[in-house]
Amino acid sequence: MLSKDGADFTKVLRRYDIETQVSLTPEQMAEKLLPTDEVFRKVAEEVLYMRFKTVGPVVMEALKQRDPLAVINNGLVAGMECVAKLYAEHVYYLPEIMMAAKAMEIGIAIAEKQVPGGRESKGTIIMHAAEGDPHDIGKNIAAVMVRSSGYDVIDMGRDVAVKDFIAKVEEVKPLFASGTALMTTTMSAFPTEAKILQEKGIDMPLMGCGGAVNREFANSYDLGIYSEKAPQTPLIAEKIRQGYTWKQVRDEWDEIVKGQ
Repeated sequence: MLSKDGADFTKVLRRYDIETQVSLTPEQMAEKLLPTDEVFRKVAEEVLYMRFKTVGPVVMEALKQRDPLAVINNGLVAGMECVAKLYAEHVYYLPEIMMAAKAMEIGIAIAEKQVPGGRESKGTIIMHAAEGDPHDIGKNIAAVMVRSSGYDVIDMGRDVAVKDFIAKVEEVKPLFASGTALMTTTMSAFPTEAKILQEKGIDMPLMGCGGAVNREFANSYDLGIYSEKAPQTPLIAEKIRQGYTWKQVRDEWDEIVKGQ
């Protein structure tokens, strides 16, 4: 009779996916990515470790020593960028993203009060889940990351009718818009929206996202661009803010999102 006594099952039962996903801890990520400046680092750690109850006093102390915009960009936003990296590495998930975002928002609200005239927005972005699609978790995560990068986000929610989306674009004239679809039956809303926008003379990029959407589909209709993961959206947004057209974003997509 075979015996298991003395057998080493580590080679058999090892979960290769888990080992790959958690290759770095938050502490190790902090050492690699957080600012070396002690003041900014303390602020960033409040976001990274989701300390929304203590981030206020830490930010107020930092404001005694550093410019408020620097506290926002080099502290709070730097912490959120580290959170985004942990999310991309499957170390952090939705709960951590939302708690870190809460900490960041508290800190930004405090620091903004000391910025003359307030913090200048980089632009407005419209986000929505496609008509008929009730899934919006990915959109919500992307919205957090885009806001943390300095953009205003108009979140229209889920199951947004095409006509309502078009009307909002005409009203707001955003830098660009993004749509999320987790169902193959709803992703057809995006080429429909793009066609209507072009008929109205609107040539802004329309980003396609979500589990049902791939790069090939997003590039199959005019205006369409693609974001595979939430952390890629701010990188693409920055290029559009610099003046990139939807065609240029397509052409340089690999270089733009490299590392995310």
